[in-house]
Amino acid sequence: MIFYNETKDNTVKELSSNTRVGLTTKQVAERTEKHGVNKLREKKKKSSVQRFFDQFKDVMILILIVAAAISFVIACMEGNPGEFFEPVLILLIVILNAVMGMMQESKAEKALDALKSMSAPHARVLRDGEEKIIDAAELVPGDMIRLEAGDFIPADARLLRSTSLKSEESALTGESVPSEKDAEYIADETSPLGDRSNMVFSGCSITYGTASAIVTATGMDTEMGKIANLLDNETETQTPLQKKLSQLGKYLGIVALAACGIIFVVGLMNGIPVMEIFMTAVSLAVSAIPEGLPAIVTIVLSIGVQRMVKRNALIRRLPAVETLGSASIICSDKTGTLTQNRMTLVKAYLDGADIEPVTTENSEAIKKLLCYGTLCCDGSVVFHEHEEQHIGDPTETSIVLAAHKNGMPKEALGKQYPRLAELPFDSDRKLMSTINSIDGKNMVIVKGAFDMMATRCVAGDLEKAKRITEEMSADALRVLAVAYKEIDTIPEKLTSEDIENGLTLMGLVGMIDPPRPEAKEAVATCRKAGIKPVMITGDHVVTASAIAQELGILEPGDLAITGADLDAMTDSELDKRVEHISVYARVSPENKIRIVKSWQRKGQVVSMTGDGVNDAPALKAADIGCAMGITGTDVAKGAADMTLTDDNFATIVEAVKEGRGIYANIKKVVGFLLGTNIGEVITVFAAMLFWHKTPLLSMQLLWINLVTDSMPAIALGMEAVEPDIMNKKPKPKDEGIFAHGLGIRVVLQGLMFAILTLIGFKVGENVTGTLVGGQTLAFMVLSLSQVVQAFNMRSEHSIFKIGVFSNHKLNWAALASVVLVAIVMFTPLSTAFGLMTLPVNLYLLGLGLSLVPVVVMEISKACGLIKHQH
Repeated sequence: MIFYNETKDNTVKELSSNTRVGLTTKQVAERTEKHGVNKLREKKKKSSVQRFFDQFKDVMILILIVAAAISFVIACMEGNPGEFFEPVLILLIVILNAVMGMMQESKAEKALDALKSMSAPHARVLRDGEEKIIDAAELVPGDMIRLEAGDFIPADARLLRSTSLKSEESALTGESVPSEKDAEYIADETSPLGDRSNMVFSGCSITYGTASAIVTATGMDTEMGKIANLLDNETETQTPLQKKLSQLGKYLGIVALAACGIIFVVGLMNGIPVMEIFMTAVSLAVSAIPEGLPAIVTIVLSIGVQRMVKRNALIRRLPAVETLGSASIICSDKTGTLTQNRMTLVKAYLDGADIEPVTTENSEAIKKLLCYGTLCCDGSVVFHEHEEQHIGDPTETSIVLAAHKNGMPKEALGKQYPRLAELPFDSDRKLMSTINSIDGKNMVIVKGAFDMMATRCVAGDLEKAKRITEEMSADALRVLAVAYKEIDTIPEKLTSEDIENGLTLMGLVGMIDPPRPEAKEAVATCRKAGIKPVMITGDHVVTASAIAQELGILEPGDLAITGADLDAMTDSELDKRVEHISVYARVSPENKIRIVKSWQRKGQVVSMTGDGVNDAPALKAADIGCAMGITGTDVAKGAADMTLTDDNFATIVEAVKEGRGIYANIKKVVGFLLGTNIGEVITVFAAMLFWHKTPLLSMQLLWINLVTDSMPAIALGMEAVEPDIMNKKPKPKDEGIFAHGLGIRVVLQGLMFAILTLIGFKVGENVTGTLVGGQTLAFMVLSLSQVVQAFNMRSEHSIFKIGVFSNHKLNWAALASVVLVAIVMFTPLSTAFGLMTLPVNLYLLGLGLSLVPVVVMEISKACGLIKHQH
């Protein structure tokens, strides 16, 4: 059936659904089995085998394999069984490296997949006579769905009811202007996609109005599904930091290759066998080039992001993690973010009367006010045994609940006084209107902010109402006005000018939304961390200021201004005053963009919260856009970098703390890996230049690389956030990863490893009288000292202060590394690795040299050579 060419009733009949109760659980199960889940086919993922072979695409690895193959051929020609060990071992180490690389990639992908599934869209659906919120993937043809401004459309659907509906369909039609929709329209059979005004399509979004619709197609059967094969949204993007590290890897690669070239030439000139020196040079190049660094950074980022999910911050884009560490301004909504979003109606005022508390037994006049207010609400409260589920805007659900407690359930009111038409809320008008049939009359009911309503009222004591509004606002109450008028006929096209003018003020309702207890502490943490918190709200300036003062956002000398004050300022005036403004009240979404841009012109990194469709541009303009997970629209979530699953200000502060921690951990990993790699290069380079001997064989270098690189590095990246991280100023936006002397420290650490290893090599060679003895002690010192260094890199503070073994993952990684070193030193494998048994005193010396980095690093930390960033 071509649904856009059918009437609404025929569509419902064809899909065997019911507009009053929706589908039954049994029907849903049958249709899920028939049509599958409501998802587009994803790009085919790489198999483990593909991932494994991808590890061999690196040029240096390929050269090493070729060298091992040549070595193998030479061994075959010479017929010496002992010569086979080296090429076989090198291949085994390379394979082991590839397996570890494959496992790392899989781990990173699983972490990101988990995030993707958590940020999956939801749908508001009618099933078994109950309205529910479900994962969009669970939708089936025949489901009854509700849509409102800001929702992503979860599946193709035929409209059954629509009010001033507009849908943004540029993804499908290329049309930049939102398409107007009409449930009553019946399109021609040959109508192109853009002219099917009675349909809404999966992957598009609602920009205005409300609607109910019946799902006609899901998954790959949708219009988006039909072109899904032409789309490839899964672009693998690298974060700025990863790009920098990839670039750094290339530079280091050039340096390492140049050093290896010199080593090769010096070795040849000193009569070292060609294959031995060639294998050593190539192995050193493989070990020295940190090709795994971007991958390890991805893992550290994704593990950090998963840690943030547990703290209710859902990161949608990995680069946001880096930016979070630099956040210097947090612009936050008030309602639900700084406050509890548990709106409770506590006071009501009827025009001309006195303020009354809202109870369960109010006067008939107050009940009428609550009845009219409820009729003009889209929010609803569903009761499951003793539990209340609030669906929709909390300010609306507080009115609905108050009416319910006064014996007027919303469902009953809706049947008694049916809604005939509506003009949905938008953040520019700050009003919502419905037309209901009340006692045979067409009654327009308007609900919204008093200051927007006052200019539209022609009857009622507006002066007193203004005074009452200010009184309630001073008590930190959120105030909404309710007004009405009677009309003879309903206009064909509803406009604000016609409907929302000539009104009679009925009264005011005041609701309390107390500050979150954790918000005050979070604001104090912000101040300590050098971050300025700013409150941005659509609420009354008096209410906003009262709560901002209580939380510590509005301090003596700070300003609280309105959107109107902001509109009167030029950009240059705003730039002069922006640092002193802590509260913006009655703002529009356009105002939010101006605030963001003004701070950015000051060189600040701005985080901005938002929940509505109109907030999307401001969320995109901010350095870190934070969408609300509970009250936020799908469009806002799509535009944001981060979603707060609990709509809590403290979560933003926690996310900044985690972001700083993740960035600090990445710096530790980079410092550790580069320091160890530089140490290996200097060791071999210096020994070849001064003594014309190779201190480490190719397989020894590769084993050290395998042992000291991956496991301790990843464990280091999972280090807990340091307690004093929020006592530091935010890092500047353009600060490089090697700032605060990290680059110099990396080189000095490399030198330290080289000196210790060369001492071990020379002592071992002199005591045993053999080159193998020197290489054995050099191998032990270099591998173990690097494992020890992983502990040093955990903090800029003394490791004895933070607890030497408090990172349990690093303990296990270090233990595994030590065991792997011991296996090749003290089992028959030692012969294959070109190692020998040493006298006990040399093992003790090796152990002593391996622990020297602890002494060196502790002294440098104590002397302030490793500076803490303040």
